[in-house]
Amino acid sequence: MPLDKTTLANSIAAAFANAQGLSKASDAHTTLAGSISDAIDTYVRGATITVPAGIPVSTAGTAAAQTGATTGPGTASIS
Repeated sequence: MPLDKTTLANSIAAAFANAQGLSKASDAHTTLAGSISDAIDTYVRGATITVPAGIPVSTAGTAAAQTGATTGPGTASIS
């Protein structure tokens, strides 16, 4: 799924609103930090990472039982 900045912004705004209602500053800071880190974690993990074809690989084994690994770097894009 592509990154969704609107959802991230709404989650951060909600984090501030939730923390604002707490009477102790230390509780508000802890709640705010946890909520913002959760929002960022969800945002990043929701990314679609696309690796284009063409990364060099090396294979070994028989035609029925191939094993292999990449032999060159690949560049991906995050959306």
